[in-house]
Amino acid sequence: MSEGNQLSVIDGETLLDMNLSLPKFCVKSLLPQGLSILGGAPKVGKSWMVMDLCVRIAKGEPIWNLETAKGTALYLCLEDPCFRVQQRLGCITDEAPANLFFANAAGSLADDLEAQILKFVREHPDTVLVVIDTFQMVRSSGETSYGGDYEQLQKLKRIADSQRISILLVHHLRKQNDRDPVNKLSGTTGISGAVDAIFVLDKDERRQNAANLICTGRDIEYRELELRFSKDTCIWELLSDSLDAPENLMPQEMVKFLAFMQVTVFFCGTNTELAERFNAYAGFHLAAKSLKQMMNRWRYELQEHGVTYDNRRSNSQRLVEVRYSSAGDSSDGSDA
Repeated sequence: MSEGNQLSVIDGETLLDMNLSLPKFCVKSLLPQGLSILGGAPKVGKSWMVMDLCVRIAKGEPIWNLETAKGTALYLCLEDPCFRVQQRLGCITDEAPANLFFANAAGSLADDLEAQILKFVREHPDTVLVVIDTFQMVRSSGETSYGGDYEQLQKLKRIADSQRISILLVHHLRKQNDRDPVNKLSGTTGISGAVDAIFVLDKDERRQNAANLICTGRDIEYRELELRFSKDTCIWELLSDSLDAPENLMPQEMVKFLAFMQVTVFFCGTNTELAERFNAYAGFHLAAKSLKQMMNRWRYELQEHGVTYDNRRSNSQRLVEVRYSSAGDSSDGSDA
């Protein structure tokens, strides 16, 4: 940040101690607020996937066992005539929600698109998701370059960030093969550099109607969803999720730390005193520095389970205050 010609800076100690809000998600742990892109080969089933996603967001229904943020969804289906959109919608649901909107024509990033999206969001303040199918249909004409692609996508990212919504671009893959699916996105690397999350629907040639959804981004963990397209329901069904593997869960030390704080409820003291108390409870031999680094690494996961902490100075000593609240524990099944 800057004010005029002067930088607005923050020191590392203050930054580390700040209790910042978590990024919000359109689909929990998968599709964050901001700008994302879904790439796939022609006719692989991208439009079916985003249609199903829009319906589920509007209804507040989970997708692939993941919670969604219920709200208004706007689907710019710019490559299909209205009758085809109607057919797809009718195949996926017989109860179209009133907060799901469609448009099969829109401006480009060179003229009216930004204003059109902003106007819609202001008229529908509960908007959660905007899908643009496809990026090529709104792209400014002219020579493509890293700077040009990046600048165009920044226009959409600014809208997503300022309005706190998810914008998902549907895009094609280049024809030449690449071992890294992310590198298959058509266009320059300015596209992948500008977005917050990338999804690539990579068809599994070994099995009919099967594909892997490769997911990577700034605010999400890398994961691969093994999917199968059902011809009966016209939706992509989940077969497996790589993040279901136990090695991706919190380490045992942090699981024990949660149990320790559920018993302790409140602690105030130095990092060394905290480590001593925790080690005595858990039977570990963690150094104070190691415990604090693990707490920093898993801070937001701890927060989701009701454990929060702050740092402060008192009489030249650096103290840590750790609290447990069952009201903040998303895994607590009580009715409190």
